[in-house]
Amino acid sequence: MSLSRLFLSSLIVATLSLAGCGSRDDRPKSIGYAFVAQPDLKLRAELDAKAPVTATVQNGERVEIVRTFRRFVRVRTKTGAEGWVHERQLMSSREIDKLDRASERLRKLPSQGSATVYATLNVHIEPHRQSPTFYQIREKTHVTVLGHQLVPRGPYKPEPLLPPPKPKAVKKPSRPSESPPIITPDPPGPPEDWLEISKSPSSPEPEPEPEQTSVSGEDWSLVLVPDGRVGWVLSRMLAMAIPNEVAQYAEGARITSYFSLGKVLDGNVEKHNWLWTTIRARNVSYEYDSFRIFIWSLRRHRYETAYIERNLEGYFPTRVQTVKVTEGGRTVDVPGFTVITRDKDGQVYERKFAFQGYLVRELERTPWQIPIPPWEDVPEPQAAAPAVSGTSQPASWFSRTKHWLGK
Repeated sequence: MSLSRLFLSSLIVATLSLAGCGSRDDRPKSIGYAFVAQPDLKLRAELDAKAPVTATVQNGERVEIVRTFRRFVRVRTKTGAEGWVHERQLMSSREIDKLDRASERLRKLPSQGSATVYATLNVHIEPHRQSPTFYQIREKTHVTVLGHQLVPRGPYKPEPLLPPPKPKAVKKPSRPSESPPIITPDPPGPPEDWLEISKSPSSPEPEPEPEQTSVSGEDWSLVLVPDGRVGWVLSRMLAMAIPNEVAQYAEGARITSYFSLGKVLDGNVEKHNWLWTTIRARNVSYEYDSFRIFIWSLRRHRYETAYIERNLEGYFPTRVQTVKVTEGGRTVDVPGFTVITRDKDGQVYERKFAFQGYLVRELERTPWQIPIPPWEDVPEPQAAAPAVSGTSQPASWFSRTKHWLGK
């Protein structure tokens, strides 16, 4: 090969290498990153619902943000594919961190029963339809119910995907040359009869303000999903997984929690005694308006009611636990449970019951204060001011919510 041909070949190879490097550098630079908040999310080549799909990404996948336009975001996947999505279909890193911290704390709440769904249901990071989703409950998949919240309908303010831009430095204006102040005379005072001349006999009477109407809301349930994270679903989409031979007695009410109070053996068949809570009312802040004990009758081979209370306001958490009772001068442990209800005098009580055989009896009731829900954000603790002698201090957030954690 001649020297000229060798030089020409080397020049072509170098040119192609530089061209390849240049095309890689021509890609838009990343301005941030986010996480996919929707299963099977399709990236579109253009801002058009009919535009070609460039890639499909899965829930929780990290993507780079390369451009934003109003409420739309152009992202790049780990394979280099780019496309447009709506900002509501993404979660910021701050939302992911918040979800992980909340799940670590809230998964310790006492279970209020297992629930399933009859159709695919999205799990949201907040109790709002427009909040990002991080999980889908498939048909017949079970989740654990941990809490409930009534949320007024309203707009959703999403977490910004990118931090706000730094404010530009404002150039201070040049200082004007000093000049003597301008002295202005005081304004004249009002006339002595200004009240009389201000009256207008034809002025209409002010209209009374309209009465405040109740804000419609939605019932949301806090659930623990199989991957260990905690999120929110619409309560009406859940079906509590209590056996159908008991659920048939709900009579149109929605079952909100259920618990086993022990087993009985009917021949070779094992049956449970059950405690459940139900509600008929809608758009209320409490969790149930009735609780009921079902026992398995060994004589009739069916479930029968051992105890029931109706027309009350009941609050989570409901617990099943061993209680102590005194019989014949000795103390024994028996199955029991506690419920939290509002009495006719308006006071809320924690009520402890014993379940002995087929007999249910109340042992004690203790005044109880409805705590701040443990899923609500609480400010970082600050140094408390010294207590003033002779004054009582309100209960701390921890002392009012430790009941939820069973401590």
